[in-house]
Amino acid sequence: MTSSQQMAALTPLWQPRATADGSFTFFSSEFGETFHSLEGARQEAFEKFAIATALPTQAQAPQLQLLDICYGLGYNTAAALEVIWHHNPACQVTVVGLELDLRVPQAALAVMPPWSAPVQAILERLAEGQQVSTPQCQAQLLIGDARQTIQDLVRQGFQADAIFLDPFSPQRCPQLWTVEFLSLVARCLAPEGYLATYSRAAAVRSALREAGLHIGTLPIGAPQHSHEWAQGTVARWQADHLIPLSQLEQEHLQTRAGIPYRDPHLRDSAETIRLRRQAEQQVSHRESTSRWRNRWGIT
Repeated sequence: MTSSQQMAALTPLWQPRATADGSFTFFSSEFGETFHSLEGARQEAFEKFAIATALPTQAQAPQLQLLDICYGLGYNTAAALEVIWHHNPACQVTVVGLELDLRVPQAALAVMPPWSAPVQAILERLAEGQQVSTPQCQAQLLIGDARQTIQDLVRQGFQADAIFLDPFSPQRCPQLWTVEFLSLVARCLAPEGYLATYSRAAAVRSALREAGLHIGTLPIGAPQHSHEWAQGTVARWQADHLIPLSQLEQEHLQTRAGIPYRDPHLRDSAETIRLRRQAEQQVSHRESTSRWRNRWGIT
């Protein structure tokens, strides 16, 4: 069977899509989005997650703990392990991945970019048996609604040095961007740890702040358009080592877009969560997001 036939056979629900760096991602028909940026799935895993959480520096520690929320194809975990072991081959790593559907990492084995042999073996064993135990790595996948599985980690006192927050977009998957969920995620962040996400949404940043975290921006190197003001967000318990938000970004948080999603009992549907936020926005006296965009010349 050819690689293209394997992809067709293994991904009935997710269509493989080539990205600009030569790696593949999936398109989810359920959520109407790809799992990664089409500018480069592998590149995104390194830049927006492994590097953004300061793993080259953190890797000097003898042990690290990682929490990968919405594990998906496993790219963020893979990039993190590559970076850590490049800088410190002796570092012992614990990984916990939260994933709704085990079929995603299983299907991803047919489209994997070229990871190093030890990392590739970990991804394969996680997809096949949800657990890995080696002298260098203890890893497990927790399958189910992340709103529930995160509660098990909180009860266990799990503390991650790096958290990768990578659900589908807030509009498509609001249940994993709420104040209540992110407050639980924050409780799993170690005192000196870093949380990184590709999202720059004002609602997400506001929710992280309500969870008690300081937030910083993940800037774009050479923006080409007015709407390209950041490529993500980094959060910590302390403000040090964070790139402060620009004036534009700070004002964005004060608009109606900055009203966060809420899910008081961690079980509401996406539609219910969206409607709750819309109702709050409709009665808000905050500046409209469109007016903010006009003031800053964002097209």
